[in-house]
Amino acid sequence: MKLKCIIIDDEPIARKVLQEFVEEIDYLELAGQSENALKAISLLNENDIDIIFLDINMPKINGIEFLKSSKTSANIIMTTAYTEYAVEAYGLDVLDYLVKPIAFDRFLKACNKAREIRELRKITPAEPNKTTDHFFIKCNNQIQKVYYNNLLYAEAMLNYVMLYTSSGKMMVYVTIKSLEQQLPPDVFIKVHKSFIVNIHKIKSIEGNILDIGDQKITISQNLREKVISEIVKDKMIKR
Repeated sequence: MKLKCIIIDDEPIARKVLQEFVEEIDYLELAGQSENALKAISLLNENDIDIIFLDINMPKINGIEFLKSSKTSANIIMTTAYTEYAVEAYGLDVLDYLVKPIAFDRFLKACNKAREIRELRKITPAEPNKTTDHFFIKCNNQIQKVYYNNLLYAEAMLNYVMLYTSSGKMMVYVTIKSLEQQLPPDVFIKVHKSFIVNIHKIKSIEGNILDIGDQKITISQNLREKVISEIVKDKMIKR
């Protein structure tokens, strides 16, 4: 099964180069192109898209603004001439950030990440069965089993995620967004754009700080009310 992709870029030459790159990779299928993000919405609505190759500096709405407003589950690969947006883009869970002129081998590496994520999603169901007590993840060229009860928290590190378990840590090639979608929501909760924590491993809450394992993790201000409510629920002993 091929990965369906679209190209969003206002430069005709850039779209042509990316199209030629896509045609060279046998597991990619180009579903369409658009010169701006607004016109791309119909492509996203009409197709089940796996990858979006997204430029940043475009008319009407730029790539960063599109990312902030979009609810797409597609993997985003930025294709831009501007290096200064990289940190902000990774904070929005982009899969990779390619700076023009883009070499084919660098483009291929980014696409391989997307294919690997799809394979991992086959191993770990998007909707975990409540009777399941573990998941599998690819780390150091091995597929490793991780028990939910052993996972303390996960931290986003650009286009990687660091898993902190009771026995150590593992760096894995997924995005924090993808991981959040595949972990059981009754056990894990996102408390910050960079952190997902195991609710059952939280020792205490002081202000906006969670005490988990031997670490202190800050709850994002805009998530605090939701997070506290989910952690405490109806378990608070009242006077």
